[in-house]
Order: sequence, then structure tokens, then C-alpha cells
Amino acid sequence: MTEKFKILAKYIKDMSSETPNIETYIFVKTNISKYQLGIDITSNPLKNKLVEVNTTLKFEDKEQNEKKSHYEMVYTAVIKIDDDVKDKKDLEKIILCDLPTKIYPDLEKSFLNLIHNSGHPSIKFEKKIDFYKLYNERFN
Repeated sequence: MTEKFKILAKYIKDMSSETPNIETYIFVKTNISKYQLGIDITSNPLKNKLVEVNTTLKFEDKEQNEKKSHYEMVYTAVIKIDDDVKDKKDLEKIILCDLPTKIYPDLEKSFLNLIHNSGHPSIKFEKKIDFYKLYNERFN
């Protein structure tokens, strides 16, 4: 099967790391294992079968702590959809599965660099995101 899209550009659109003070940093350093990775994918159709796809990663504490750090990155890819792709379901699968799976190594590396450079060099994401599994779970 040939690819149904071509990546024309990929870049970090926005990146944010916030740790308000040293007390928060020390608290987060001991509690960062409670932080959870969240992901959101949005798309914006452009002209000539081009689509801008924004993948947002957030690494945050979901608990109600006053002391927390915030890490977020929006990674953008601009793709050209093959002329053979006519079905909306195929397009959806490209945007939510095929593309994110392809760009994930760059996305993860950039996001981990942000977290590491924010003072947490030992953080790793143990599980890789399975975009196909997430996509299929939406319908169950």
C-alpha cells in the first residue's frame, strides 16, 4: 500500500514550560511521577488538498495541587493528501492515525527535550502512544 499523504513541513508551533518558583520545582521534582501525558489532534483544511495538523501534548498533574508545573507543546505538520483519497473516513484515519504514528518519534523527542531542559532529565515515556488503538477505541 502506498502512502496516501506526503508531509510537506513539520515544526514546533508553540512550546511552553512553566514552573513559577523554586518551591514548586522541588515539589514537582518529587511528585512528577503523578503527571500524565495528554494528547489532542486538530486539523485545518487548506487549499489544494493540503491539511495543517496540530498535535498538542500536555504533561500535567491532574490533582488539585497548588504547586504544579505546566509543560505543553503544539507540533504542526502540513500534509498533502493524495488525489485518490475521497472518503472522509480515510482522511480521518490519515489525520488521527497514519500521520501521528509517522511523526511521533520527532514529537516525543522534542517534548522530552523540553521536560529534560526544564529540570527533569530522568523523565521517560514508558509506553509509546498507539494512535490506531486510540482511534478504534473512540467507536467502542
